[in-house]
Amino acid sequence: PCRSRPTRCASTVTLPGPLPSHARSALPWSRPGWPFVPSETEPGLVRVLPCGETALLIEVADTLTAVALARQFDHLRAAGGPPWSDVHDVVTGERTVLVIAGHLTTMTELRPAILESVSAARLPVLKLGGELVTGGNRTPAIVAPLEIPVVYDGADLLDVAALTGLSPAQVVDAHTGADWDVGFTGFAPGFAYLVGGDPRLVVPRRAEPRPRVAAGSVALAGPYSGIYPTDSPGGWQLIGRTEVTLWDLHRDPPAVLRPGMRVRFRNVGGPP
Repeated sequence: PCRSRPTRCASTVTLPGPLPSHARSALPWSRPGWPFVPSETEPGLVRVLPCGETALLIEVADTLTAVALARQFDHLRAAGGPPWSDVHDVVTGERTVLVIAGHLTTMTELRPAILESVSAARLPVLKLGGELVTGGNRTPAIVAPLEIPVVYDGADLLDVAALTGLSPAQVVDAHTGADWDVGFTGFAPGFAYLVGGDPRLVVPRRAEPRPRVAAGSVALAGPYSGIYPTDSPGGWQLIGRTEVTLWDLHRDPPAVLRPGMRVRFRNVGGPP
């Protein structure tokens, strides 16, 4: 429904630039194999679209930028003051951020505030980890990431090695060698799409999904890594498994992985 709104109502803003070469090299879309490539002349362009009567949808180039922008909004919500004090939620998607306001705020008030904060954020170089962020649907980003122990004996580990040109041990090293950010959640309760890993691990989904993937299976697909929280069908490439229970209705909150968290995988079995 958000995208059905007339595009003539959209606002655009270009982030301050040009960026220096060291900043451009840090952009997520500068990585080899990154699938989401924005315009070369406008790498920081975002669009702001109306979404219902009390929300605005911000479209960005990739998930890492969406995470950074959502954290920027959460800073503003925590600081208070109109119109951010009336923002009820900030929800990240693959390449979107949805800002939901209350009835005390009009879109004519919220839209300029969003455009101003986007322009001031210099999103491509906004630090993704290590700062304390409150509010919204994210968990505060902390210096030490959440560690997930993994036995790397997945059914598709050899296929991933063949697809990437790496050995199985190098696949494991690449998966455990970088911190991952929880970009957004979906597909199933407790399923988190992790971004920011080694770009060499960008692989396609399986040609034929499995009718059942066991809970705790650690997998790759496209630029994402993920862990199946429950038994379910799935088409991602399975590289390992963990004993961590990711979804439990008797726990508060039920999900272990929430947008804004950082994750690091630890090898506890499998290729060295």
